[in-house]
Amino acid sequence: MKTRLPLRREQFQETPSTLLRNETFHVELFRYPAGVEAVRISNPRGTVIVLPFYGQMIWDAHFDGHSLTMGHSFKQPLLGSSIIDTYGCFAFHSGLLANGCPAADDNHPLHGEMACARMDSAWMVLENDRLSLEGETEYVKGFGHHYLAAPAVRLEANAARLHIEMNVTNLAGAPMPLQYMCHLNSAWIEQGRFQQSIQTDAFQLRTSIPAHVKPTPQWRAYTERLAADPQAFQPLDQPEMCDPEIVFFADDLQQYGDEVQFELHSPQGFALMTRFSSQHFPHATRWMLHNRDQQVAAYVLPATCRPEGFKAAQRAGTLIELAPGEQRHFSVETGIL
Repeated sequence: MKTRLPLRREQFQETPSTLLRNETFHVELFRYPAGVEAVRISNPRGTVIVLPFYGQMIWDAHFDGHSLTMGHSFKQPLLGSSIIDTYGCFAFHSGLLANGCPAADDNHPLHGEMACARMDSAWMVLENDRLSLEGETEYVKGFGHHYLAAPAVRLEANAARLHIEMNVTNLAGAPMPLQYMCHLNSAWIEQGRFQQSIQTDAFQLRTSIPAHVKPTPQWRAYTERLAADPQAFQPLDQPEMCDPEIVFFADDLQQYGDEVQFELHSPQGFALMTRFSSQHFPHATRWMLHNRDQQVAAYVLPATCRPEGFKAAQRAGTLIELAPGEQRHFSVETGIL
């Protein structure tokens, strides 16, 4: 049996209120002091906080006593027009018309318009041993693009993982460009080691330098060594060398199988994992940053293209074109191994 519970903005107050409680799930609604609505979903293994009307970001995630979320300076999510206005979440939807860091010849916001989109509607779905938070937002511009985005976050009763999904439908009478990345801002794990189902030499260092990266002589010398030997970046034992950020790319993931899996193992015996279809996401990015304000070891960011902006994807031939009425579905499983 499937039970659907619509969510309304007026349900969310600063004092948390219980929407649903049973043997396996507890759902609370609350509003941050800054005005952002939030849903706290708990199962016996952990808790996630999702922002149902704000890009359906996953603000925080904990499982089995471990935080999955990057270290950051934000005390709460803040309303804004760009993801940098509230860069402290565990995961957000990057895209959809453009994705990644805009280059000098791009005019789109950092990581696209979907990251901070105001959702038109949101609801919970309880079905057997699975609970979902779902929503929709319709993007439409006069003389421009028109699409429906329908993201979802799904938790199973006794799992220490979650499924992040996105459906995109082109509602316009003309083709639509599509770039999408499931942007997972994973926690920094000191001395952590990477493992993956693809070849270890598949990741190559990013050689371009985005405008927001301000290289130092020490960083340049370090990245020159990594460019020659990318496998030297392991374990995570030199956080001071990840300021500015260190980024690797892996492309053409289909050659490694229909499904690929990436892991970050801790010396304490637990591991983070992410699994997805290489047909949905043929590209992967590895992003590390460690300074006083941010500590993140994004061991994999699944994507349809490299996050180097719209024009770069266009030149590389990795820009997807959705025909009128066409729909694309994306799904990522992430959490504790």
